[in-house]
Amino acid sequence: MSTGQATGNSGRGIEVRHLRAFLAIADEGSVTRAAARLRITQPVVSRTLAALERHLGVRLVDRSTHHLALTSEGVAFRDKAAAAVGAFDEALDPGRLRHWPLRLGHAWSAFGPYTTPLLRTWQQRHPETPLELLRIDDRTAGLTRGEVDAALLRGPVATPGLVTEVLFSEERLAAVAADGPLAAHGSLSLADLTGDAVVLNTVSGATTLDLWPPHARPAATLTVANTDDWLTAIAAGRGSGVSGASTAQMHPHAGVTYVPLDDAPPLPVLLARRDGPGHPALPRLAELAREIVARERRTPPGDSVTGGE
Repeated sequence: MSTGQATGNSGRGIEVRHLRAFLAIADEGSVTRAAARLRITQPVVSRTLAALERHLGVRLVDRSTHHLALTSEGVAFRDKAAAAVGAFDEALDPGRLRHWPLRLGHAWSAFGPYTTPLLRTWQQRHPETPLELLRIDDRTAGLTRGEVDAALLRGPVATPGLVTEVLFSEERLAAVAADGPLAAHGSLSLADLTGDAVVLNTVSGATTLDLWPPHARPAATLTVANTDDWLTAIAAGRGSGVSGASTAQMHPHAGVTYVPLDDAPPLPVLLARRDGPGHPALPRLAELAREIVARERRTPPGDSVTGGE
């Protein structure tokens, strides 16, 4: 079914099927799986994508690896294509768009203590739009790759093309081996961690050596790629780590003790989205996230609200 022709060259020769094929490839990361999802042959999907790319004059998909990935142009176009297909489907069947999932990415610790209230309240207020919380080990939790619609991130984010909003800040903690000498301290300073190695999650973590003054940095570092490996290394006594307070709640570990840090700056928690058209429920997500933080911080300890109002 065609989208129809617009004035000039815009839209000429491009149909909704071209956009559906591109979105299937973006979601599946494979032409073969996209073809199976669309119930057409692989050559047809490839030709459809090629026709769309010719029309736009850009490459949307990087075919240099076995697992296909979107180019920067493809990431930017994905939201526009999804919005166009969603609007088309809504015009024909208003009930379809209501069930378009909203994908919220995070690399670690999600929304911290507000995670459960957010998910429960969203489900109560917006049951027609599933909110999917996805952990993706990436600095932007899959946002720049088009894998999610929004992301909960920690620390400063300088990635071009993203719009961020600080929702709250949390104190930083030291993570040390439970059977090590630092675990017995009531609190620690950054200097207390410099005598041994510091474990850094260089893929999605928010801690870098810049947290320490140049003249007083740790004796050594150990780099890992995700939170699970970070915890394992610390529990094994290979070094200590620094993270936000939510990590102690969201990632408890029998071999790791979390100790307050007296002199570390707080860690901002951000809600990020791509700059441009996106999922129509994004404004509601941002509004609810702000509401949850304000509401939970007014709730006395021991009386936490975990449901909707």
